[in-house]
Amino acid sequence: MPTFNDAHADAREAAEAVRGLAHATQHVENPDVLYPVVGELMATTRRLSQVLDQLARAHQQHLPRAVTDDGDREIGGRYAVEAATALQEAAALVDRADTVLDRASNRAGRIAWQPEDIQHKWVSVVFLQGGEAEPVLDIIDQQGTDAAIEYLAGWDHGQDTVDSAMEYGYVYDTAPRTPADVVATRGDYAISYSHGLGYVGVARRIPVPDPALWRTDAPAVEATTAALSREGAGRHRSRERRDGASWFRPDAIDEVAENRGLFR
Repeated sequence: MPTFNDAHADAREAAEAVRGLAHATQHVENPDVLYPVVGELMATTRRLSQVLDQLARAHQQHLPRAVTDDGDREIGGRYAVEAATALQEAAALVDRADTVLDRASNRAGRIAWQPEDIQHKWVSVVFLQGGEAEPVLDIIDQQGTDAAIEYLAGWDHGQDTVDSAMEYGYVYDTAPRTPADVVATRGDYAISYSHGLGYVGVARRIPVPDPALWRTDAPAVEATTAALSREGAGRHRSRERRDGASWFRPDAIDEVAENRGLFR
């Protein structure tokens, strides 16, 4: 949360927010969000220009205190002036960016996005929570969502996964998620996760199958954490492989579990 009085802390907060936005815009599934996102960026650039101007003035204001590491006031003062000048130039460039963003916003606001032609369904591959989700959330933090998707793809047993999803009713028009989730895609896979609530799930996109092949009496997916939690244990631990291992757990997870002391 912004402090409104600690410039350093608020700068860190802004940098983290932009990092999150860069991650979130890697894959934009719903084009309806594009116009409001551009609008928010316009507000951001205007505030950033103000910040840069204020930082330039601060360098000028504190000019008498500027010295180098070895105590040279003349050179330190010159550096402060040069920094202020560069910051003013940066503010001018941001002002130009704001003008261009305004044009982008104007055009984006005139677009009426059409609903996507549903040619695919999504089947749930795996849902992990609590201690089981921790290794995967660590992968997301350290290596990113692509690495986590590649890792969790080990739970996908091809047609067996599709058959199981159809049998238990875990077939959706869109990748299952809750409002609390962060969602990312890679190829035909979508990962949804929440660090705060401690869960992660992966679904796979498939061509629209014959509706006669899946349950029509399965309840609709509730977009709530509680619903996902209830479904997690049942849909991903209900069947066993012939060797006795969990149907949706790849062998690699056991090694991670043993190393972290989980699942035992």
